[in-house]
Amino acid sequence: MPGQGGRLRASKHEDRRMKIVDIKAFPTSFPLPPNSGPRLGIGQAVKRDAVMVKVITEDGIVGWGESHHGRAHTAIAKLLETTLKQLVLGMDAFDTTGIWARIYKYQLASHGMGAATAMAMSGLDMALWDAKGKALNLPLYKLLGGSARPMPAYAGGVALGYQPPSQLIDEAAPHMEAGYKAVKLRVGDTVRDDIARMEAVRDAFGHELEILTDANIGYNIAQVRQVMPEMDRLNIGWLEEPFPAHDHRSYAEAHGFGSTPLAAGENHFTRFEFTRVLEDDVIRIWQPDLSKCGGVTETMRIAAMASGFKIPIHPHSSMTGVNQAASIHLLAAIDNGGYFEADVSRANKFRDELGSEPWRIGKDGCVRPLEAPGIGVEVDEAFLKAHPAIEGPGYV
Repeated sequence: MPGQGGRLRASKHEDRRMKIVDIKAFPTSFPLPPNSGPRLGIGQAVKRDAVMVKVITEDGIVGWGESHHGRAHTAIAKLLETTLKQLVLGMDAFDTTGIWARIYKYQLASHGMGAATAMAMSGLDMALWDAKGKALNLPLYKLLGGSARPMPAYAGGVALGYQPPSQLIDEAAPHMEAGYKAVKLRVGDTVRDDIARMEAVRDAFGHELEILTDANIGYNIAQVRQVMPEMDRLNIGWLEEPFPAHDHRSYAEAHGFGSTPLAAGENHFTRFEFTRVLEDDVIRIWQPDLSKCGGVTETMRIAAMASGFKIPIHPHSSMTGVNQAASIHLLAAIDNGGYFEADVSRANKFRDELGSEPWRIGKDGCVRPLEAPGIGVEVDEAFLKAHPAIEGPGYV
């Protein structure tokens, strides 16, 4: 009978499990030539770090994710391969909600390494979703309930050296020609020079270009008071992270300096920290990072919470193409998705050499999710072997 057949098929599906048999973490680095790395509000970059997470199931399915390095990539990797691995080994890889809850209960909720745990579990969770997609032969965006629609992208990683305005125009021009309709500039240098760069880009590319800015915590209250009226005049889309994530008082004060929206979120961990952001109601652009805030599982929860208050989600991209491709899948599956942060920084081996192509910009200024099962990026383990961890700070 049809009804019985339906029950039988459901029973077989319910019985399917995908036992986790191993978890491996790969801290990886590549050096930057002297004085060639980006100079941000937090210092001069001297190397690039990442942590790749590999989940292996008993039937041989492999999932990959990225944990943010937290400027302590070997420590994040060690946490993954010891404490977190012991907590979840043998669990069902399909049970991402249960795995998240177990790590939260035994490691994150009670004096358990805090932000480090959030970053470590983010890569693990991402790898589990990759494995689920491969097991079911579905791309991640379909698993999350999305569609292969175009998502607008902005060119990120521009003005990383605080260039003179003419050099900044030369750097930005190829990205505009490639199709980008939005660009993010680095500010947090001096107010005078920041304004000159924003004016130069506006004059060169006109008002059709969306200009976004990121201070990388390089401003203080007095500087934001000075720069905000000029950002309003130049129609800047947002001012990102003028202050550290936990400096709630400064964000509240700066909120009244102008109409340019304040943006943050890449350094807020889990929905519980975003709850405070929601209550403060001064940061109206949210930027959770799938490799920091708790993975795909937690970012979907954060996006749902934001959706109820008409707050857009513009995910912050981490180092590798795995995170970037996963971010596009997530944007394709939420109703309040904004820009994809396309990392166009020069010579990013983690984007260009670690795995297969993670995304491609279209002439419409949009990206689309990959159609291969899971996240869709094939990781080259030979690259990880050839680029072992370099100890020490990433910025000086």
